[in-house]
Amino acid sequence: MTLLLPRRHLSLILLAASAAGSMDRPALAQDFPNRPIRLIVPFAAGGGVDATGRIIAEHLGAALGQTVVVDNRAGAGGAIGVDAMAKSPPDGYTIAMASPGNMTAGPAVRPTPYDPMSLGFITRAVRSPLLLVCRRDLPARDLADFVALLHRQPEAIRYASGGVGTGQHLAGALLNLRIGARMTHVPYRGTGPAMADLIAGNVDIHFGDTSVWPAAQQGQVRLLAVSSKARWSEAPEVPSVGDAVPDFDIANWYGVVAPPETPVAVRGLLHAAIAKLLAKPEVVDLLRRIGFEPGPLPPAEFAAFVRAEAETWAGVVRTAGIRAD
Repeated sequence: MTLLLPRRHLSLILLAASAAGSMDRPALAQDFPNRPIRLIVPFAAGGGVDATGRIIAEHLGAALGQTVVVDNRAGAGGAIGVDAMAKSPPDGYTIAMASPGNMTAGPAVRPTPYDPMSLGFITRAVRSPLLLVCRRDLPARDLADFVALLHRQPEAIRYASGGVGTGQHLAGALLNLRIGARMTHVPYRGTGPAMADLIAGNVDIHFGDTSVWPAAQQGQVRLLAVSSKARWSEAPEVPSVGDAVPDFDIANWYGVVAPPETPVAVRGLLHAAIAKLLAKPEVVDLLRRIGFEPGPLPPAEFAAFVRAEAETWAGVVRTAGIRAD
């Protein structure tokens, strides 16, 4: 069932979101939105960011009574798409999907043309572990075998990621640090192309987002472990990397951001609408099918979360000596 928010309800959300700062309530916010919204997905189609973005776009459009158009702009670990969004007018009509690759892990590796902390934070949307998957014929049947293989051949493994500076890239770098391996990083322009080469056997492993779960279920790749200390509800029998590797605990997340100086009122309205749709049973079901759990955070809490994670990844990058290509 489609849920439409009445205009009077949207107005109340606007007023509540901007109560702390009435100077940030320009006239443009009073009838927002009155035309289509563009949601930039800064990765190629086929990955978890894209799947999450399309679910949000469809249901957000229905909630706001306006079309939300998905615009895939891949490259530079997600920075190209976010930069395009950041340079758009700060009116709420161009927003983008945020991820570790374009907000925390990526900027720790190489400067971005935008300051992540200057963006207009709307909400964290979903969270999940990363899934450590390998090619079907890798001579490692489980996590213990894989760790033993890394000890025997520390330079032989090639690990794919969705791009330099993505959380997938730094997960592999952290694994190298924790066990003294020297896996070779092979970056792609998103999870989709990385998985295609893994399935083809051209690379060995991939710390993928949970969009790789169907490929594991179909036997195209083998799921060795999850990145978070907590077991994953979809496959509780699968171990955590941390079961065999000390101090390894990584979570994945995606959110939504707007250009700098986007009005508090507009961001508040978008946060409220997205948080509401993320609570709908049909949306929760869609997200769980691709391995994600709703995890909305209000704009201020989302900003604090991003700042803390950025500091963590900056430490990993310094210790590992990672540099941009």
